[in-house]
Amino acid sequence: MTFVFTNIGFYLFFIYLRIVISTVCFIKCKSMPYRRLPNTDAARIRALKAALKKGQNLELDTIAYPFPLKQKIEFFLPKFEVAIVNSRLAKEKQFDNSQKFSEYAKKARLYISHFIQVLNFCIARGELKSSARTFYGLEENSSKVPSLLTEQDLLQWGEKIIAGEQNRLSNGGGNPIYCPSIALVKVNYENFKENYTRQKQFQNNSARESGNVAQYRDEADALVLEIWNEVEQYFEGVKDEEQRRYMCEEYGLVYVFRRGEKEKIRKRKEAESITLKLF
Repeated sequence: MTFVFTNIGFYLFFIYLRIVISTVCFIKCKSMPYRRLPNTDAARIRALKAALKKGQNLELDTIAYPFPLKQKIEFFLPKFEVAIVNSRLAKEKQFDNSQKFSEYAKKARLYISHFIQVLNFCIARGELKSSARTFYGLEENSSKVPSLLTEQDLLQWGEKIIAGEQNRLSNGGGNPIYCPSIALVKVNYENFKENYTRQKQFQNNSARESGNVAQYRDEADALVLEIWNEVEQYFEGVKDEEQRRYMCEEYGLVYVFRRGEKEKIRKRKEAESITLKLF
């Protein structure tokens, strides 16, 4: 009877041990967090600075990545930061001027449109002949106001209206048009045109600086990837996963846990603890 119970006890013990070991192996395979490479310029800067700062506080032979790589970071990082600052400043200038530019465009559109409408009123009242429209590049028998939606429309029709009024008056085509006068149309058109040129310059500057950042971005990504690979390889001999992860994070590596992974790690540690006690 004692022999039977002893065999049953050993059998149950080995079944339990097998379950524990299988659980440990399963959780260990499924619970590793994944690293998240930076996908914003701010994150790239943080990653490079973290690696550089850690490297500056250690002796050369204890840094987790090669010294030439450290020199690359020191040379590259200031250029990348300056490019980002220049890009931000260029965008801010473009944005600040765009509000003024919108107001100038709105006024120019209003004055050009009103001038054409008053011209049509003068023709409707018989004060001017319908042929007067041809001086401005308008269809003689159409009172339709041309589209002024785009900036190019404003540039085109502003020039035509100003030149057309001057040509009409110099060729004896009747009295000047008022409310608005061509002088007011010209002032508002010139303000728009001047700010259009300025806004285009700001846009070009912004595009150029953004292009510079984009070029540096590829190099930054390559550097970060190389650093992280070197660091993980350097600490791969550390058996304790949490300790290894912490050592890597000191160099700026970012690890992300999937849903439920922390709980799996906790269970794995409990299972490993039970296994050690059994032995």
